[in-house]
Amino acid sequence: MNLIDYKDVNIYQDSQLVLQDVTVQIGEGEFVYLTGKVGTGKSSFLKTLYGEIPVKEGNAKVMDYDMVELKRRHLPELRKKLGVIFQDFQLLTDRTVDANLRFVLKATGWKNKVEINQRISDVLELVGMSTKGYKMPSELSGGEQQRIVIARAILNRPKLILADEPTGNLDAETSRQIVELLQQISKAGSTVVMITHNLHLLEEFPGRQLLCENHRLTEVNPQQKEQNTTEELD
Repeated sequence: MNLIDYKDVNIYQDSQLVLQDVTVQIGEGEFVYLTGKVGTGKSSFLKTLYGEIPVKEGNAKVMDYDMVELKRRHLPELRKKLGVIFQDFQLLTDRTVDANLRFVLKATGWKNKVEINQRISDVLELVGMSTKGYKMPSELSGGEQQRIVIARAILNRPKLILADEPTGNLDAETSRQIVELLQQISKAGSTVVMITHNLHLLEEFPGRQLLCENHRLTEVNPQQKEQNTTEELD
């Protein structure tokens, strides 16, 4: 089953066309890298998947939602079924890790305190942060904060996780750990679409590669990957 099904989609940033005739299908449990130079439309494509940028032309489905016809009032319903991981974390800095996660669960309809506490415990254990729930975000390293952001993204067991350059502010070893964690989550059944500039990660952690270039989104075959990993993308 395809969770993402785009056909002949034009994507605009304000009134400027950034990606043209996007046709792509992404299925359940896939791990997909979204690559390309700065300004080629990677983030714009990702933003259409959770409704931050509306789709006005073409056919676009995300899970069972028609993104062309989707009304803004229905966006929260879609976003409850997605996990989004941002490069700049976007954690609430005035409360603990536990409170950050509790806030999301309550906002998405969880009411039972025992179930809330158990789910928080489960996701923190999954991302290797089971002893950090009492900490404030400012007390955590960048890698630790990103693990908390991943925990937040998987709270509601989403089928689809969108990661906007989650390793962009991290050192090489921490980046490896974060991608390894995301691949484990993918192998457990969630589809992951991840923006990255670090093509070396693709060598160690294989996945599909989609390239944004010249206003197009294209699939990179294995032969192209070998060539591309030798190039440095700005």
